[in-house]
Amino acid sequence: MNVVLNILVGVQMLTALAMIGLILVQHGKGADMGAAFGSGSAGSLFGASGSANFLSRTTAVLAAVFFACTLLLAYFGHARPAGGGSLLERAAIGAPVAPAPAPAPVDSAAQIPAGSAAPAPAAPASAPAAPAPGAGQIPAK
Repeated sequence: MNVVLNILVGVQMLTALAMIGLILVQHGKGADMGAAFGSGSAGSLFGASGSANFLSRTTAVLAAVFFACTLLLAYFGHARPAGGGSLLERAAIGAPVAPAPAPAPVDSAAQIPAGSAAPAPAAPASAPAAPAPGAGQIPAK
């Protein structure tokens, strides 16, 4: 099944790139009017009308192949096994997950290395001073 999906994706990518190239090579409908009045050359490799027919037909065939590959990829992507195809569906169907155990209480004295210097000074017990009036405000003009 994976081989078929890989082939379909490869064909779809190649047809998309070929369509992009063919569409960029084609002339727009307004290009013929400009050539009729002398701005630009009207000649091309396949002739004035032959190139439009060949390129437009080739683009139409590639678009049909691209559309068919897209439909087949959508069909194969939707035809999932009964167990669920997405990761969320597989996780919901799986065994219930036990809650994580509560972390053990941490002894802060045990985490301090033995060869450390003096302990850090304690924070002052007094409340912080009130900010000065007007501090933190935008000055008026």
